[in-house]
Amino acid sequence: MKKVEKKYSSIRFKLFITLAISVIIIILFLIILNNIVLESFYLYTKQGALIDIFDEVNEAYNEGKPEKVITNLLSSYASKSNYDIILETQDGINLYTSNENFIQTMNEMNILKDSNKNIIYANKDINIKKVRDPLDNSSYILLSGELDNYYKLYIRMPISSIQESVKISNTFLYLIGGITLVIAGIIITFISKRFTEPIRELNEIADKMSKLDFSKKFHPKDSDDEINDLGKSINIMSDKLEATIKQLRNSNIALEKDIEEKSQIEEMRTQFISDVSHELKTPIALIQGYAEGLAENVNTDDESRQFYADVIIDEANKMDKLVKQLLELMKLEYGKREFQNENFNIVELIQEVIRKSKVMLDENNIEIRTNMPEEVIVYADEFYIEQVVTNYLTNAIKHAKEIFNEKYIEIKVENHTKNNKIRISVFNTGDNIAEEDLQRIWRRFYKVDSSRNRDDGGTGIGLSLVKAIMNNYNNDYGVINKDTGVEFYFELNKEN
Repeated sequence: MKKVEKKYSSIRFKLFITLAISVIIIILFLIILNNIVLESFYLYTKQGALIDIFDEVNEAYNEGKPEKVITNLLSSYASKSNYDIILETQDGINLYTSNENFIQTMNEMNILKDSNKNIIYANKDINIKKVRDPLDNSSYILLSGELDNYYKLYIRMPISSIQESVKISNTFLYLIGGITLVIAGIIITFISKRFTEPIRELNEIADKMSKLDFSKKFHPKDSDDEINDLGKSINIMSDKLEATIKQLRNSNIALEKDIEEKSQIEEMRTQFISDVSHELKTPIALIQGYAEGLAENVNTDDESRQFYADVIIDEANKMDKLVKQLLELMKLEYGKREFQNENFNIVELIQEVIRKSKVMLDENNIEIRTNMPEEVIVYADEFYIEQVVTNYLTNAIKHAKEIFNEKYIEIKVENHTKNNKIRISVFNTGDNIAEEDLQRIWRRFYKVDSSRNRDDGGTGIGLSLVKAIMNNYNNDYGVINKDTGVEFYFELNKEN
């Protein structure tokens, strides 16, 4: 059942259905247009032809051409275009008749008495209308007009063939539509396979990478396009991750050699492995999410696809940096500080973290609110502070709930008047934390009851990292229960 659902949700199937529906709609539109417009257009065209003949005869009389020339002209039109023509004087004397039956039909139709019925076109000299011959029940267009010399000209043209033409045209459209659907189906199957196969391959690679399996690589094609570039970037990311994992394994081997000599090293090794396992899951899951977004063709423009690729590469580089700095963080907890402190704009950092979390915010229907100046310069290690902000925001997203018809996260940056430091707070609507857990949540791997439990299999190390970083700066941090939610905060030194 799942395979069938996946098949019908695939890009290839959607492309085929979209094209098929488009072709069917176009064919139906043409058929409707054919039935509604074709006859009217045909009548309009023939109406123009009859008026041209009337004008030509009228001009011939005005120029004084002989009667013989004019009757020859009418005879030519009658034979060439299958027109029935009558030319009479103002006294009713017949000067020319192309068809004797036409005179009888004219009398039986009483067209002069019924002159306002079925009119197509009329002016002071000409009247054109649709008529039906009572003798053969055929439809005609009849022009009756008075020349400048007061002669009367009648021209009749058959139009019964137009209905037959519409039927033939519709049949032809049905045939063309069927052939188009078959050809389009073959073409779209080939094209969609060509486009979706590399995307599916990239998705499989990302899925394996999320499981720390880096054996599968993308094989670039001859074409130089965005998918090829993405595949190369994923290969680079895979190599970096594999090298990082190998480095971790080598580090573990080195630590294992000292197990018997230093019990403290054993504790560091155990904690280090736990930290790395926890911290790698989130960026790898993020990479997989953006790769799946590309596979599902969420954004079709080149700029958005390039943004997804850039995020994947950026997260791979940060993972490499994160593993190395986690080693330093373990030393940090044992009294060895190795921070790269510098002045930076904390507001800009927070905005970047929010931007990267936009997908999670949208998926959980959470409104993000900020109360920050445009620029607040602090002095700290930007990498570690980003981890603190990310942990707070991720924690808020996981536990945000709708309270009084509102579900939002609010981030504030403000001066703390008591100690002249910058305070950053992250508030989310939702359940309060039990009083007995307000201090326990900062412990490594600690998990609270089901109301605040992690549903994603987290190790509970995020807040302990915040604690370790803030302790090294000797800055305050903590959590406060509010009426409608929970607020986490930390403080930073102002610019140096």
